[in-house]
Amino acid sequence: MNWKAHYESRQVGLDEAAALVKSGDRVVAAHACGSPEPVLEALVKRAKELEQVEIVHMVSMGESPYCQPEYVGSFRHNSLFAGGNTRGAIADGRADYTPCFFSEIPWLFRDKVLPVDVAMITVSPPDKVGNVSLGVSVDYTRQAALSAKKVIAEVTPHMPRTFGNASLHVSQIDCFVLSQRPIIEMKSPVIGDLEQAIGSHAAQLIRDGDCLQLGIGAIPDATLSCLNDKKDLGIHSEMVSDGVMCLVEKGVITGRRKNLHTSKIIITFAMGTRKFYQWLDNNSMIECHPVDYTNNPFIIARNDNMVSINSAIAVDLFGQVAADTMGSRQFSGVGGQVDFIRGARRSRGGRSIIAMPATAARGKVSRIVATLAPGQAVTTSRNDVDYVVTEHGIAHLRGKTVKERAKALVEIAAPEFQEELQRNWKASIQGWS
Repeated sequence: MNWKAHYESRQVGLDEAAALVKSGDRVVAAHACGSPEPVLEALVKRAKELEQVEIVHMVSMGESPYCQPEYVGSFRHNSLFAGGNTRGAIADGRADYTPCFFSEIPWLFRDKVLPVDVAMITVSPPDKVGNVSLGVSVDYTRQAALSAKKVIAEVTPHMPRTFGNASLHVSQIDCFVLSQRPIIEMKSPVIGDLEQAIGSHAAQLIRDGDCLQLGIGAIPDATLSCLNDKKDLGIHSEMVSDGVMCLVEKGVITGRRKNLHTSKIIITFAMGTRKFYQWLDNNSMIECHPVDYTNNPFIIARNDNMVSINSAIAVDLFGQVAADTMGSRQFSGVGGQVDFIRGARRSRGGRSIIAMPATAARGKVSRIVATLAPGQAVTTSRNDVDYVVTEHGIAHLRGKTVKERAKALVEIAAPEFQEELQRNWKASIQGWS
């Protein structure tokens, strides 16, 4: 049977696709904006027929209805990175969280630590030789499909075709649901004076020719907006969005000085606006690779002058970073922060930056704390942290003593909390002078 016959004979409706899932199956859904929402919705409609179906994914940009209380018993979510739609279920005990580095998730599927029964993915229509593109979600999604007993693909012409190791052949997919659904968009964040101040400080640490990794949100976008005077920046990042597109169009990001994948932007997933997806489509400058490649610290380190920029919920005066829990409550996940911080540390000329507001809760709580809250997980150890940036300045921690670190961090805390931080340090840790 040729690929066209396979593709045409395996086209099914949503209900028929969802019927491939059986009670007790582990279902892995594609990541973020690549999530196959119609297929997941069709699965949830079968709730009364199913028991203990485990649904695994990182960030969900959809509704995640299987996390609602009425579906306990039918579905249980296993989160690899909690989001707004899933953290409530985790906190209430209706869902689980599995700690893991983003780079190691494909290994969980490949080596059957988490055997995959069904992979649900979103792809582009096939090209002339029968390859479909995973587009905006290659990351762990490709390996989930390769490891699964059954693969269900939503096929939409709105999925950008991306280069790199981002495709599957139709023969590797069991059924296809044809769709006209637009890919989920992520609106550009609002950048206020606070984010602009943080971005301005972070931008001071970036030099011409540096290779950048950035996360999601207003602070990374604010940092990018402060780089218009830089030359020949490169990108090796787990993701990019509209801000990178803008700097490419301005000629700031060229990748010409990269010594690995010269002149290419290397990512594993993408999130952005419709305009960004159109720019991404068939753009040979962009290569999407599985996350066990892009986020491998040893691959990252092959880029000279690698600069990672990530955020945090809290940083204590030892320099320990909590980025995925609030106290003992799971808020997000480790993601690629540690992957890139360690890769940047091993890069020749590399630097890592933790950039965050100095306060939370509208200024009522300091994000720089004497010690982390009881039960709060350390995402990045104090041994790995290089720079911490807030709107009040830059603290350089690498090579500093414990006391020097504490003093540097207090100096970039919000002024109204600095005296309290010094007092708590003196009382519970060790002398200040």
